[in-house]
Amino acid sequence: MGSVDRPVAAQIEEMIQFAQGGIVSKTIVEREQFRFILFCMAKGQELSQHTASVPATIQVVRGSASVKLGETTHQAKPGSFFYMPAELPHAIVAQEDLVFVLVMLG
Repeated sequence: MGSVDRPVAAQIEEMIQFAQGGIVSKTIVEREQFRFILFCMAKGQELSQHTASVPATIQVVRGSASVKLGETTHQAKPGSFFYMPAELPHAIVAQEDLVFVLVMLG
């Protein structure tokens, strides 16, 4: 038998931590089928264009950014949600200190 899945309760605001001129990521939940990761990006930081082998979502909690999905660039703010199919080229540039939750599926 596999391990028993347990509930997780997290206070996102308490987990927020910025590194001057850097990016902080903290895993909130990790299971075989998915991962929830909190990202905190200082203003001006970027995740350069890359792809992922699994679908993923981004939910912006704080700050603003430009989010490039394929050839289209979107402006992100608190409450913005993005879905990225597997292998879609994407990139993020923090225009302000940025906090988002990344969910990787699969």
